[in-house]
Amino acid sequence: MLEPAERARRLAGTAMASLLTAALFLSVMVDSFVVQTRANSQPRPDRMSSRSSLAAAAAATAARSCGDSNARARGGGQLRRVVEGVRGGELVDVLGDNAGVLSAEQRKMAATLVQLGQGHLFEGWPEAGTSDDSKRSLMDQSIGLDAKYPGGLATYVNKARQLLKEASEGLNPFEGFTPKLADGESLVFGTEEFDEMEAKGLEAAAKTAFVLVAGGLGERLGYDGIKLALPVEVSTRQRYLELYCKHILALQAKCRRLPGAPADLTLPLVIMTSDDTDAKTRELVEKEGRYGMAEGQIIIVMQDKVPALGDSSASLVLSDPFTLETKPHGHGDVHHLLLREGVAEKLKGGGFEWLFFFQDTNALVLNSLLPALGVSASKGYHMNSICVPRKAKEAAGAITALTKDDGTSLIINVEYNQLDPILRATVSPEGDVNDPNTGLSPFPGNTNNLVFMLEPYLKVLKGEDEGVVVEFVNPKYKAGSRTEFKKPTRLECMMQDFPKLMSKELGDAAKIGFTSFDKWLTFSPAKNDLESAAAAAADGVPPGTASSAESEFYAQAARRLQMAAGCEVGEPEDVEFAGVPLSMGPRVVLEPSFATSTADLRAKAGRGVKISSRSTIVLEGEDLHLEGLELDGALVIKAAPGARVSVRGLKVSNEGWVMVPLPEDLSQVSEEDRVRGYLIEKKATKLIEVTEPGDWLVGVEGDVSQVRFDVVE
Repeated sequence: MLEPAERARRLAGTAMASLLTAALFLSVMVDSFVVQTRANSQPRPDRMSSRSSLAAAAAATAARSCGDSNARARGGGQLRRVVEGVRGGELVDVLGDNAGVLSAEQRKMAATLVQLGQGHLFEGWPEAGTSDDSKRSLMDQSIGLDAKYPGGLATYVNKARQLLKEASEGLNPFEGFTPKLADGESLVFGTEEFDEMEAKGLEAAAKTAFVLVAGGLGERLGYDGIKLALPVEVSTRQRYLELYCKHILALQAKCRRLPGAPADLTLPLVIMTSDDTDAKTRELVEKEGRYGMAEGQIIIVMQDKVPALGDSSASLVLSDPFTLETKPHGHGDVHHLLLREGVAEKLKGGGFEWLFFFQDTNALVLNSLLPALGVSASKGYHMNSICVPRKAKEAAGAITALTKDDGTSLIINVEYNQLDPILRATVSPEGDVNDPNTGLSPFPGNTNNLVFMLEPYLKVLKGEDEGVVVEFVNPKYKAGSRTEFKKPTRLECMMQDFPKLMSKELGDAAKIGFTSFDKWLTFSPAKNDLESAAAAAADGVPPGTASSAESEFYAQAARRLQMAAGCEVGEPEDVEFAGVPLSMGPRVVLEPSFATSTADLRAKAGRGVKISSRSTIVLEGEDLHLEGLELDGALVIKAAPGARVSVRGLKVSNEGWVMVPLPEDLSQVSEEDRVRGYLIEKKATKLIEVTEPGDWLVGVEGDVSQVRFDVVE
């Protein structure tokens, strides 16, 4: 028989277990009530998983209380606090008289936070009557964060704890996978295959919507504004957003002339902004009259921030006593936003079949738009990553096929610091090495520009995860610690990780591939400031500045004229501004109205065109044709819609436009020029502008005459 003391102890333990069960039951009931209440204002298809995670959190809290020897001694009091902490959403012991200053919804939010182990958020609260509005503001902020994150804060915190645990243990997310080359196409500009894919791509473009990811400011560039407002180049000073809108409108005009296309066909542009860029983006769009786009053609959706995490226990962080610190979640938010805001569904209902995702400051991606669409349509890719060749161990993600012994496979971006170790551990003891025949890694570099087939994309969005791509966490630990952070971190997501959701929802039916283009043609982002770029350039790293993006924007246009149309173009020269080396040849600007494809270039320019190295030329107009031109200086030709202009034998020689370093006194220099390190002095310009419809001829001296055709009856 048991001793009386032991019998009493076991009876007490049984009673405690019963009370724990009751506490857990109350927790679930309260959470169910909270979810049902929120359902009136926002759909929450994940309410069951949210309810379960909250119940688990409450159970864990109670279990910790029973596991502690001091808690066992105080058993009844601890359980009373657990039960009272969730009863009706009240927090009697936690909030004291502050419970009375909160609404019922705010008290329920406070209960959720305590259940999630976030009681520290209330520790500094003064008594009721002091800072009451601030207390309510904190709860309202928490309610907003809870509502916008799929699964709520419970899901966010529980995910964070698991990911932080894995990060602390150094787990490899690709453990067990073997890498191999992915299915894809490599297209070379000027080849028949490239031209064929461009032609197919134009047909697909008629059913394509464009998604521009623009959540970042220009801080890394040394620019205070939004990156979309930055000029692509300073010859015309057209902004990135302006160029993108003009290109889409030029494609739209071409697509309207396709057989069976509606005369009012409109190609939508979706822009994902952030809290940092939303207001300025909307202001720019309205100020510039949408750059010619129709009302409603530009759709703006704003991504949300997520709570900052202060330690490996996923403790939420206060930026001040009554404000949660939040951080950007990453451009992977774009997928969930297209679902949540109903955009993807609306586009499918409007007959669109493709989505083209691109970044804010890489103008060269426009050259790959049509051929990448053509490859997607030809091969039936559900997802197509636009890639460029990369050197082995280059600090760029690589598109890789990953397989497991059980047959599980995944084609996805693998970061360079993950790819090399995986290769060493599986199929290549040397790791990521260059192919001796090409001097390049066999794994192409990811540019974060994507083409999706809309129907399977939408099916994946409607799956269990609602388009929330698999997240990761990247804490910066204090020296000697794997639990304490140097500064708060957060969960992050990247849009190129969407294949993980596709694999989950579509299984082996997911068809994922890539299309690789030469880097000079399709990839030159503006992202770095001059000082850091100058230091990187000394180590052979591409500068990635506004100035290098500008020089490469000119270079690709000149090279395309040369390769596609046979124009004679001067060689570039090496120059340096603000310590950043640049290769600067003729400054060629081909407006989208002049050319959006290789076929356009062949039809509108030819071997009779010669452009010297120091020249600048701007060509604008859908029906502008260069049949003979010798240029040594600066020339701008603009042909209005309906004006058919032929340039025959034109010779231009003037002082032109000259690049000069910035002056010592920068007070009169715009920020847009400061980030480049130079100015353009326009010393002389030959301007030819035809504003009236009709047939026009430009002669040797630049004289413009209208050509009239006699009608013979």
